Amino acid sequence: MRFVKPAWITHKDISKSDQDTKRQSIFSIHVHPDGSRIATGGLDAKVRIWSTKPILNAASENSGRPPKSLCTLSMHTGPVLTVRWAHSGRWLASGSDDEIIMIWDLDPSGRGKVFGSNEVNIEAWKPMKRLPGHESDVTDIGWAPEDRYLASVGLDSKVIVWCGYTLERIRKLDQHNGFVKGVCFDPVGEFMATQSDDKSVKIWRTTDWGLEAEIRKPFEDSPGSTFFRRLSWSPDGAHITASNATNNRGFVFIAAVITRGLWTSEISLVGHENTVEVAAYNPHIFLRNPTGPLVTSNICSVVALGADDRSISIWQTKSARPLIVAREVFERQIMDLSWSRDGLTLYAASSDGTVAVFDFDPEELDGIAPFSAQRQYLRKFGFVAPPIPEGYSHGTFYGDDNALSSRITPPPSPQPRTTEQLQSQTEFGADTANGGGEQINRLVAKKSNKKRVKPLLISDIPSAATSDNVINGVTTQAPHSVSNQPLRSASGAGPSFALPESRYSVPKSHHPSHSTSPAPSMLGFDADIEMGGPKDMDVPIDAIDTSSSPGTTRGKRKASALEGDDRPTRPRTLGGDRPRDVVAIREIFSKSHEKRHDLLPVPPVLTFLSAKVDGSEDVLEGRNSESDSPSEVTFVSGKQTQWLDYVQFPIIALTATSAFCAVATQDGSVNVYSHTGRRIMPTITLDAPCSMIHSCKTSLLLLTVTGHLSSINVKSQSAYFPPPFIGCLLHAPDSRVLAASVRHNGAPVLQLSSGIAYTYDTQLLQWTKLSDRWWSEGSDVWQGRQRSTKDVIASIESTITANADDKVVDKERPEWWNAALTLGHLESKLHAAKALDCPSEYKQALLQYAKKLADEGFRAKAEELIKDLFGPLYWNPMRKEEGWSPTVIGLTKRDLLREVLSVFAKSKTLTKLALDWQDTLRKASNEEPS
Repeated sequence: MRFVKPAWITHKDISKSDQDTKRQSIFSIHVHPDGSRIATGGLDAKVRIWSTKPILNAASENSGRPPKSLCTLSMHTGPVLTVRWAHSGRWLASGSDDEIIMIWDLDPSGRGKVFGSNEVNIEAWKPMKRLPGHESDVTDIGWAPEDRYLASVGLDSKVIVWCGYTLERIRKLDQHNGFVKGVCFDPVGEFMATQSDDKSVKIWRTTDWGLEAEIRKPFEDSPGSTFFRRLSWSPDGAHITASNATNNRGFVFIAAVITRGLWTSEISLVGHENTVEVAAYNPHIFLRNPTGPLVTSNICSVVALGADDRSISIWQTKSARPLIVAREVFERQIMDLSWSRDGLTLYAASSDGTVAVFDFDPEELDGIAPFSAQRQYLRKFGFVAPPIPEGYSHGTFYGDDNALSSRITPPPSPQPRTTEQLQSQTEFGADTANGGGEQINRLVAKKSNKKRVKPLLISDIPSAATSDNVINGVTTQAPHSVSNQPLRSASGAGPSFALPESRYSVPKSHHPSHSTSPAPSMLGFDADIEMGGPKDMDVPIDAIDTSSSPGTTRGKRKASALEGDDRPTRPRTLGGDRPRDVVAIREIFSKSHEKRHDLLPVPPVLTFLSAKVDGSEDVLEGRNSESDSPSEVTFVSGKQTQWLDYVQFPIIALTATSAFCAVATQDGSVNVYSHTGRRIMPTITLDAPCSMIHSCKTSLLLLTVTGHLSSINVKSQSAYFPPPFIGCLLHAPDSRVLAASVRHNGAPVLQLSSGIAYTYDTQLLQWTKLSDRWWSEGSDVWQGRQRSTKDVIASIESTITANADDKVVDKERPEWWNAALTLGHLESKLHAAKALDCPSEYKQALLQYAKKLADEGFRAKAEELIKDLFGPLYWNPMRKEEGWSPTVIGLTKRDLLREVLSVFAKSKTLTKLALDWQDTLRKASNEEPS
């Protein structure tokens, strides 16, 4: 096996020579069916297509032939969370947190420079169709066998099925009650599986899209902190391996193996130290005995798992232990895995912005069977797929072993252009010196004063007929060691190891050599399969350097070489001509000011402070002089200063958002700037210096050392409420403020060492509790074990748990303890979600509350909840009733009621109540004026 980590696969402008440019997270990776290229989707809102030959062939990488980067697709407006090639290889589908799915098709005449960049597209893919329909981030997509269907899932808790031929929407499935983060199809074509944060895997029939089964047991204690729950169906159709499952009440992280037909999970893949994010089956079936017959007892599969512990494991179903365990391959969690169509290469992508590749010999994956054997075996299920729509066809698929000439796929390397096409800035000439062998393409820079750009409008792209809104996106973000053998690093400068009995051989280096012995063979899955094994199973590999060496700049050109003298001069700004310098961070001991009775500590005066603008490379910096010179504020992008300003007193705190920047000084003043350096508000003078400062979108929070809190709307230049005093919150002994932040609606969030989080209610003009450590002692829905999440209240609970004492005292509890604390916690959580304007968490808590009421059979509470959501029986939107609003934080109450009644209808105790109110709701909806 070879392990490669190509440093040149990155989601940043690869034409930039700045090696310090930060890598952006890669959320998805997928291999084209012909194996010649991979597609990646990342935080930069781009889909990038790369050649695989430079990854797998050192000579090709060094020669730059074929080019490493083939194409950059930049039609999405948010991070690209999933990319998937169609089985035919004809189309590429991508899903983003801009709520849109794009279908890309090859454009033979569209090559050239990428708009707004110095990158060059060797081949071009055009947006063929735009599929709106989701109301939040699209987290995963999947193609059905023969590309009959395309399924997409998202954070709107919906599953949408599209026709794989016409790309029209067929069905929207809304039975999930949480974010849906994974989808896969049965290789037979009979079923589809989806996995959600509602802690379930649902199986859907493709014949009528009805619900076949729901699996919950392995996921009851699973955390909701993973970005994805990517599951995979085995090529023999017998099993689904689902991610983010747990054993032992949530303390053991596993991948659950679900058996077809029974739809139960009695098999677990155990050993990862954190949640499993993604599972991916090798597309081939394997024969336990290669000379044996094609029967169920002689068939097994190979599956790869990627987890948040930064490790990858590869399992064969005939063995009780993994074939390979690769530990600490990345600096952050694994986001996606993809096998090549030949079943010999595994690609992995991580949120640290890098890609790792495992390349196997056929002997190392013994018993691999051809696709013809798989098709023969799948016939035993007797499923007959519906007919293809008349006049549509994707051509021959890559699963066909005898199909060579009729494949519908882009060419593996670019073709030479005609004479007329050579007038553009970039020219590709065919080198025929190889005597008709591999085609080599040269990139020739040509100076030209003519620049023609043909814009492609969104309105020009065909779109499925649906109407949708836009919701915010997801954001995430390299020592490596692998429990198997690397042969080279992508830059050519990394360690080199020899693997016994391998098809690849290289000279020995000064590093020690490692080998791995295969795991003992067993005749099937154990109930709990361990990943650990003896020590010789986990062989560490030295860290692989992903930073570019001097030799890796081959083929890159400076912008001046392409643009000549036509580059526009940079606009003049205040301080923009000054290069960015590095300042050593030291504390400056300044003279103390007047004595005050401070509740909070005064921040130290440092020589350097900085605050990064989320989602960009912009940084707000503050520099304090150790002499009597004035303090300096600078706004920097990359290595270039955009503007600067001077302030009279030392800078003690600063913050920045995409809308503004704020700087607090030691005298209690706060200056607010736009991103061009213009002061957009008068200088704010506080009663004392800032102890804490925070910003979110257009909201700014200031907390002084005397305990007065200000929350300001910078856009409207007004305060959300009069500054309250926090002294009443610090009554407990040794109580202190651990963190202070602000929400986009101006609601402050104070987290105290006492285990309580507070906010200020503008209606009550009082401090109210958002969460309390008290609930963790008995609530069944406390989310304190989550590691990272974008859910605000879940993050608060996680912080409270992290700061709690580890002492757990077993006390005797009253009879109704758990039920009382769970209901109280959920009721408190509903108020918190409302105060912080978190619609998704409000809905999730409401449905959990409804389920708890149904489980306990508390009819009075349930009826009161129904009436609160239903409102007046004859409510008229033109005549607002006092005390009732039809919406709550943007959610329609009667829409929420429909889902609550659906939960009640499934219970044994509240079914009658639910049915009566469903009938009432239906009648009221029919009588509402349109």
